[in-house]
Amino acid sequence: MKYVLTICLLLSISTLVTAQELQKSTVIEAAIQKSAAVKKKNIPVQDTIPKGWRCKGNVSFLFNQAAFSNWAAGGENSISGTLGLNYNLNYHQENWDWDTRVLVAYGLTQTKNSEFTRKTDDRFELNSVIGKKGENYWFYSAFLNFRTQMTKGFNFGTDENGKEIRMQNTNVLSPAYLSFGPGVLWKKSDVFKFNIAPGTSKMTIVDKDFTLPNEGYFGVAEGESIRYELGMYASGYYKFSLLKNVIMENILNVYSNYLEKPENVDIDYNVNLVMTINKYLSTNINFQTIYDDNAFNGFQTREVLGLGVNYGF
Repeated sequence: MKYVLTICLLLSISTLVTAQELQKSTVIEAAIQKSAAVKKKNIPVQDTIPKGWRCKGNVSFLFNQAAFSNWAAGGENSISGTLGLNYNLNYHQENWDWDTRVLVAYGLTQTKNSEFTRKTDDRFELNSVIGKKGENYWFYSAFLNFRTQMTKGFNFGTDENGKEIRMQNTNVLSPAYLSFGPGVLWKKSDVFKFNIAPGTSKMTIVDKDFTLPNEGYFGVAEGESIRYELGMYASGYYKFSLLKNVIMENILNVYSNYLEKPENVDIDYNVNLVMTINKYLSTNINFQTIYDDNAFNGFQTREVLGLGVNYGF
């Protein structure tokens, strides 16, 4: 009986010692894992953006034509062309990043049975964002965005005799939109980034000769030329290879006015799809949709498809 009690006592002590050692081992292992995780967390992400100044531009001409002769099903001859410029200027150093982008496009179309040439595109846009390095991919930023049109705009209709007429409704550089403010920038690379500016000032600038009662002209009061807003602005840019020789570029801008109807968010989304044929030729598809209830109570959409001639520099 004594031997049995002795063996039981030894087994109990052995089990207790083993359990204590196992507990110590578990605690030590957890502490090592936690320390490794903290060290890993504190390791900064590698900066893959090239240092110094970089610039890149592209001039393109988009062409589209339709021609009919004795075509029983009907049709109307038309020809259109769009000239565009896309220029990027970038600066990056260890603690600073500055991106500037200029977009210019102007397009016209002419149909056989129309007296007037009509615009298919008319825009000038300058976007500049500067950032001071924060944590990892984050920067403290400030941005400026200016966009407008370069020529007059018209509404088209017919008179009492059925003759086509046009009436001017916008002017050169009218409307123009100027936005600026501080924010935060997340930038992983030149082709993947977004900026959020919760204290953005926005000014809408128009020719006061076209203003209407009840702020019916781009939200600007009658007889005035500037409308001021304060709100949140966010922009995103993502460019990637969809397929071999097919590049897709996405540009998104959203804005909410704190001072009036903040739930009515302005949206400007642009998609460019470029299918490369060779160094100079490509098939281009451009789609843009805009929602701005001060300009039009609904979505505005524009789509252009054609053969593009490109020159990069």
